[in-house]
Amino acid sequence: MIEALVAGERGALARAITLVESRRADHRERASELLAQLMSRTGGAIRVGVTGVPGVGKSSFIEALGLRLVEAGHRVAVLAVDPTSVRSGGSILGDKTRMERLSRSERAFIRPSPSRGTLGGVAARTRETMLLCEAAGYDVVLVETVGVGQSELAVSAMTDTFLALMLAGAGDELQGIKRGLMEVVDALVVHKADGDNVEKARRAAAGYRHALHLLHGRSAWEPRVTTASSLTGEGIDEAWQLVLDHRAALDLDEKRQGQATAWLWSMVDEEQRRRVRERPDAAAIEAAVASGTLPATVGAARLLS
Repeated sequence: MIEALVAGERGALARAITLVESRRADHRERASELLAQLMSRTGGAIRVGVTGVPGVGKSSFIEALGLRLVEAGHRVAVLAVDPTSVRSGGSILGDKTRMERLSRSERAFIRPSPSRGTLGGVAARTRETMLLCEAAGYDVVLVETVGVGQSELAVSAMTDTFLALMLAGAGDELQGIKRGLMEVVDALVVHKADGDNVEKARRAAAGYRHALHLLHGRSAWEPRVTTASSLTGEGIDEAWQLVLDHRAALDLDEKRQGQATAWLWSMVDEEQRRRVRERPDAAAIEAAVASGTLPATVGAARLLS
């Protein structure tokens, strides 16, 4: 599998991702071995997180950007995270249908993955999948999140540049999401800037620039803002230039170290949670807390003891 993956075989990459996404104990052991042998081939890609509220056009923007990058000679991997139903546990996994033109390119790889309820709209194995794509020779990795407005730090911690898409005239009802995004965003694109919306998008971009300056004015990097339209293609190159400018300003070694340690503690948290849930008395303690006979604080202390 490693030889085929390093040679760029898409089928091998798909099988490797399936392996790291598996919850079976024997698969987890094999996945760890696979990643350990591939680590020396990772870290060279430009990692970009793309977020935004539902309906902002993340998939169309990523397709337009991906097509430009492919034309420029890049190999592009798109990790599109689909929200998982809390009731059925199912996902639509429809990003390949939304990015039809890009999915036909031999230089692009699109992998939809279920979020399985993970905060921040990232799948539980997005980090590992990103490393596999880098080992397979993809030099740009775009991570599309569900845009739920929660835990954006989870996305920014695993990517080099965190790019947010906004709509002009979305109203004040999204201010809470915007505030959270603005604190961690590296670049911002006011999307769907076409037709009658061009002037609205320009005004919105000016407003965002002002807000970002107030938040980040004394930072080493002040997030930049542009407008773009996936429909007309206007502004797509400028949006990519923002990513390149931010990358040039980064201490990439320091960023990679931060990503690695964030991954470490994420795995520790996940494994600790799994082990606690497998305790023989876990179900009884959970039932006691649910019935109100045991305070949650006491139940948590017993599970962690």
